[in-house]
Amino acid sequence: MSSELSNLRHDVEQTGYYPQFVLDSLSDALAQEDVRGYFVHLEATFDSDELRRHVTVLVITASRLVVGHTDEYPPDETSAVPYATSTVESVPLARVHSVVVNRRVSNPARYVTGGPMAEVLVTIGWGAVNRLEVEPADCEDPQCEGDHGYFGSSSNDDLSIRVSAEADGKQVVARALAFARLLNEATLRGSQVG
Repeated sequence: MSSELSNLRHDVEQTGYYPQFVLDSLSDALAQEDVRGYFVHLEATFDSDELRRHVTVLVITASRLVVGHTDEYPPDETSAVPYATSTVESVPLARVHSVVVNRRVSNPARYVTGGPMAEVLVTIGWGAVNRLEVEPADCEDPQCEGDHGYFGSSSNDDLSIRVSAEADGKQVVARALAFARLLNEATLRGSQVG
């Protein structure tokens, strides 16, 4: 077992969030490829008046970005007991179109190179989800009754992960930035990393 895979296993187990289920779900998708880098993000989600947990695991292999999501659910009309679902997607690195990193610092006048971030938002796009926002076009003439068609914008943002030093800890923010750097390097090289 590679050291990165061992570290990934450790970090997933540390979340305490159904670790064996999460790891089994990832195992099939990894298909014996070495883990080159990863990021584990455990977050709370609110559904009506219920608090639930969600874990996202991002893994970079030599040729792919593996994206895993695991959610828990209370008993409902489909199940008399609590249950969890896991979805894992494998994306060829060559298909990753964008890696957007939005950083926020406190006291920017005092920021020094390599200083800590207050918050990081990493958005990754590979074309699985495309959103088109369209609205009627108009002209500046208030008397105009003509049909000017529509205008819109298209965006591609398949996944966004937001972490903050206050909520998640400085180490988690640093790991998110390190993962984004590694993913940028991997996509720069096309389909092979390091």
